[in-house]
Order: sequence, then C-alpha cells, then structure tokens
Amino acid sequence: MVGSPATATLVLNDKVVVDLEGETLRLGNGDAIALRPQAFAVLRHLVQNANRLVSKAELLEAVWGGAAVTDDSLVQCIHEIRRALGDQRHAVLATVSRRGYRLSLEGGDESALVGPSIAVLPFATMSGDEPHDYFADGLVEDIITNLSKIPGLFVIARNSSFGFRGEKADPRTIAAELRVRYLLQGSLRQSGGRLRMNAQLVDGASATHVWADRFEGAVTDVFELQDRLTEQIVGSIEPSVRRAEIERARRKRPESLDAYDLYLRALPHAHANTPVETDKALQLLARSIELQPDYVAAHGYAAWCYEQRYLRNGLDPADKAAALNHADIALGINSDDPQAMSIGAFVRANLTRDYDTALEVLDRALALNHNSALAFGFSALVSAHSERHQRSVEHAHKALRLSPLDDPLSYHPYCALALTHLFAEAFADAARYAALAVRANPGFSIPYAYLAASHVGLGNVEAAHSAARRLIEVAPNFSVGGYVRTNLFRPYLMDALATALRTAGLPE
Repeated sequence: MVGSPATATLVLNDKVVVDLEGETLRLGNGDAIALRPQAFAVLRHLVQNANRLVSKAELLEAVWGGAAVTDDSLVQCIHEIRRALGDQRHAVLATVSRRGYRLSLEGGDESALVGPSIAVLPFATMSGDEPHDYFADGLVEDIITNLSKIPGLFVIARNSSFGFRGEKADPRTIAAELRVRYLLQGSLRQSGGRLRMNAQLVDGASATHVWADRFEGAVTDVFELQDRLTEQIVGSIEPSVRRAEIERARRKRPESLDAYDLYLRALPHAHANTPVETDKALQLLARSIELQPDYVAAHGYAAWCYEQRYLRNGLDPADKAAALNHADIALGINSDDPQAMSIGAFVRANLTRDYDTALEVLDRALALNHNSALAFGFSALVSAHSERHQRSVEHAHKALRLSPLDDPLSYHPYCALALTHLFAEAFADAARYAALAVRANPGFSIPYAYLAASHVGLGNVEAAHSAARRLIEVAPNFSVGGYVRTNLFRPYLMDALATALRTAGLPE
C-alpha cells in the first residue's frame, strides 16, 4: 500500500514547483521544465512515498506495471528528475546503495506521521527447503494484504520490505530506512508433518518486542494452513499495535497532542464502559473532533460513549440525540472505515432497534476488514439482541479467535455468548460466559446482571445474590425498572430477565 496522496502542488529543492494534477514542473518565475511522462510517473510515486526508502522493484511495478524493462530505464528517469530539480548533489533524491531511492521532503520526520506504520519483512525458513520459501512468501503477501485493510495503518509495499531478505541489520536501521514505526518478523520450521512459525512485532525506535507468539499446523492442506496463520497473525497485530500507539500517545507532552493522539488517549476510557471513564473519553474525543471535524473514527467512539451514558446514566434524551448524531457522521455516505461503521451500527441498533439495517452495515464493515475482532464483537452483540442466535455465536467465537490476547474489548463477544445462552435457557453456559465477561472488564455493570440471572436459572440463589451485590458495588444506581426501560430486548425476554434480577435481590 502506498502512502497517502501528497498535496497536489509542492516545491522541491526550494525552487521547483511540482504540480501532480497537471503533471508539470516549473520554476518560481513560471518557466516550464520538461520531464518525460515516465520520469514524472517515477517522481509522483516518490513524492507520494516521500521520506522513506522506495525499492527499485516497487518503482518498476508502480510505473511499468510489471512490464519487462531493464534497470537502465529507471536509472535514466532518476537522472532526469535530478536534472530537472537541480539536485546535482542528490540532497533531495538520494540513492540508498543496493536498496533503492528516498525523496526527502521538509517536515517529513517520523513524528509527523499520522497513524501507525508497519513493514512485514520476509519470513526466514529454517529448513532451507525451497517449497517452504514459497509458502513463507505467500504467507507474508497475505499478511500485507490483510493488514492493508486495517483503517489508519500504513503498510509498506512488498517490493520494499522484501529488499531486506536475509539481512541481519538492526531492526532500528531497517525501520529508519523504511520510515515505519513497527516491523513484523518471523521464521518457519518444519517438524515432521507440521509447520511451526514464530512471529514478532518489533518497535522500530527501540527494537523491543511489542508482541510475539508461536503458531503451528499440519502441512496436509497448505492453503488452509496459510489462511489460518494469516488470520491469527493479523488478528493479534491489530490490538497489539493499538496498545502500543496508546502508550506512545500517553508519553507525548500535552501541548503536542494532535487529533490522532487525543483519539488514542480516549480509547482506554471508552473501552472501560463506566460512567466516570466515559466522561473522560468524551472530553478527549471532543478535543480531537474540534481539531479535525471529519475524523470519523473519533465520531464513532463519541457515538458509543454517548450511547453508554444514555443507557447507564438515566436515559437522558440529549445523550441519545448526541449518540445518534455522531453515529450518523460515522456512517456517512462516504465512510469506508470499518471500525467506525461497526460502532455506528451498534449504537443505532441499540437506540433505534433497526437491527436489519445495522447488520447490513456490519456485513459491509466485515467485507472491508474480515479480520476485525471489534467488528465481529459488535456484530455478535447486535445479533444476540435481535435473537439471531447462530450468527451471534459464530461471530462471537470469531472475535475471540481473532483476538486471543488480553483485549479490553473481549467482553463484547463474551456478553453476546452469555445473552444467547441465557435466552436459550442454557444457564450453565450462560453463567460461564458471563463470568468471563466480568473477568474481561470488572468495571462494566451489565455482565453481573447476566451472571445473576444465569444463577437464578440454575437455582443457585446464593451465587445469584453474590452477583447482584457485586453489580450494586459497580453501579450503585442500578435498578430493575431502569434496566427494563432501556428496551434492549423484546418484551417477553426483558420481562423474564427482569423477573430473574428481582429474584437475585436487585432493587426495583
């Protein structure tokens, strides 16, 4: 994936005006500078990927589309660009020996990057067997493709990252050359009829591990194994990068925070899903949106936080209106952010009961990023609330499989599973999943209600009373009547749940 398009007009080497839309170069006095179309195409790709190493292979693919051309064609284009820019000393367009080229733009240091960036390096094969090299390369290509679907994650193209095959360079050096925050490294080894893979996500600035894990599977069906490994790795990377980015934002000075940093700082508070933490998240999100009014990810989380406040803080119509307003922005006609779409759909489902439309949006979000644990978790909850039990169970387990780490949002799929089994009167399973939801987020009140109702169904009165007491400790203002007024489920289900909660000793 190439970088975000640069501005349509920019100045290089303090004197040459480059017009990317008009495909022209001119001096400050207006005099035109001739440049062949192919050379301009090379310049365009370098500008769009400024301040990072761009390999020769990537340039050949981007400009010539895989056609059979020699390196001399590219070298000639580079020579023409330097001559047009007056860059005889290669200060603007540098050659990185045996690697490729880097076009330098002012203000292009790492701190100016908006959002995380990652390069997936070739995986090493420990057996030296050529078929395993093909498998490793195919696995890396699939990982790059799937990572590219994660909104806000800049992924370096394969042709650049594969230039480091077999290199023993320090991760900090590789990250600096590719201008990325994170590197994904891995190795493959065969033992009998199984392949074992180690993968590590490395912080490019400190060379420390952000995440590491080991995966293995039978080689009898290599395509199925490749798909499964890709899913597991991508599913693990997304929450790992999110946590690392949150920690990075926390370390920044308050006066240097931008919209993205404020959004990151809001996430732990939003995920906590408690009244105090929700208010903290909304304060940060308001500042983020003030700096960048069209930031759909921030609008998505603002919608969810206002929905939290509405359902657990007195059903204030102003909170409901604010939640729906932010959700509508997140679901705007041009929205292509699957995370924001998922949250917006969940909020609208809970506040309008238009489950069919919400599930259509969730399906579109999952088509954009089918490795999003967050989207599957919200889909599982909407499905549980609308009694689509099979879909709820399938999507909940998919969310948990994609994010097996200690993800702060794992309480979503656990809540969906608890509800689905509670509605099916499978009370033992409902109690188990409710307990897991409580463990995942002890400060969130609702799983305690599911746990209390499940124990009532099992006849465990003492355990039900214990869960009810813990619920009141977490949410002192909780009442059965207030919960019924949330109207989250069909009346007969809500009535049965309310009866169980009263039996557990919760106040009317």
